[in-house]
Amino acid sequence: MTVDKNNETVEKINVPEQKYKKSQKLPPEGFKTANDFFNYTFENKNLIWMGQNTNHLHHEDDINNAMIESIKNKEYCKYPAPEGFPELHELILKDLDLENMSVYISAGATESLHLCMHSLLEPEDNVITCDPGYLIIGAFAERFAHEVKYVPIYNKECNYKLTPKLVRENIDENTKIIVLIDPLNPLGTSYTEEEIKEFAEIAIENDIYLIHDITYRDFAREHFLTAKYAPKHTLTIYSFSKIYGMAGVRIGAVIGVEPLIDNIKNVVVNDLGVNIIAQEGAIAGLKSKPEWIDYIKNTSFENQKLIKEMIDKVDDVFLPVYPSDANMMVIDLTGAGIKAKDMSNYLLKKDIFTREGNYTSKLYGDNYLRVSFSIPTEEIKVFCEEFPKAVETLRKK
Repeated sequence: MTVDKNNETVEKINVPEQKYKKSQKLPPEGFKTANDFFNYTFENKNLIWMGQNTNHLHHEDDINNAMIESIKNKEYCKYPAPEGFPELHELILKDLDLENMSVYISAGATESLHLCMHSLLEPEDNVITCDPGYLIIGAFAERFAHEVKYVPIYNKECNYKLTPKLVRENIDENTKIIVLIDPLNPLGTSYTEEEIKEFAEIAIENDIYLIHDITYRDFAREHFLTAKYAPKHTLTIYSFSKIYGMAGVRIGAVIGVEPLIDNIKNVVVNDLGVNIIAQEGAIAGLKSKPEWIDYIKNTSFENQKLIKEMIDKVDDVFLPVYPSDANMMVIDLTGAGIKAKDMSNYLLKKDIFTREGNYTSKLYGDNYLRVSFSIPTEEIKVFCEEFPKAVETLRKK
């Protein structure tokens, strides 16, 4: 079938009705698509990378040496163990100090989150998560559940996090999952042991599940696992993208009791396993972690201190959460009358890649800029020079 369009005859393509709704990533000014933008950021070797919470602080160490050795040995010619190498399972459990748990190795924490939603949710269920937060979790839940409740948390009253009190106010007979992003992307808030215990109590009392996304756990000053207190009701999401600096090779895991992990295996698409090279790097990373973890954490903490000192000198902007227990924080721009997208576009022209709030919030996207700081300190100093100039320029507009 053909139709006439602008005096041209074109073939009409019958596209099936969209099965799942997914919010489209809007590209910054000057880019046709989001993919074009991210390709630009990847290819721009002068870019200061503060927009994707990636870790650029690893030097040549056991992680990259293991991946290089794997390539030299042409291990990529083989398929890996489809659920991940047993050695990797054991090392993850040891890292978390968990016993009697099963592990499934995935192509990153994001895939892990999708597998959890797919395996647990029924059409009548609802899910509790927060705004701001990692919105793709809600997008996954919306594919399988009746409703996703985005609880607003961008305020001092709840200390900028989803609290047990807020969960109790929003829970109902159809609630199936509570999502805890801990520490929280984008704010960097985390939970006390007492709060974690209370979340565990809620899950047990209501016979529901906790999805505990601990992607940024290793940047935190201290951290506690719901799996310690509600093991049969928790699926823990583990990532190698951040503290291990392996975002580009896509590897993560889901940890839970055996029946829950067996249920996840039933919805797996990638049943030929995860990248062998990535798994070798992950094994090396876990084994060598004591050698480099303090350097990564201390450098990140000192970097956020530099940002805090700079922000304190700029009128009408502030850090809602400081110190951050992740490798990112948000800068509130509302007092200066500046929209976050305008700020990120301005800084991009200075070769500084940051992220406007609408990537992590439906409600507060114009309010804040998210910046990550697990990058070389010299690059943080460049940001600290350019940001005050950007505020003054955009304030005048």
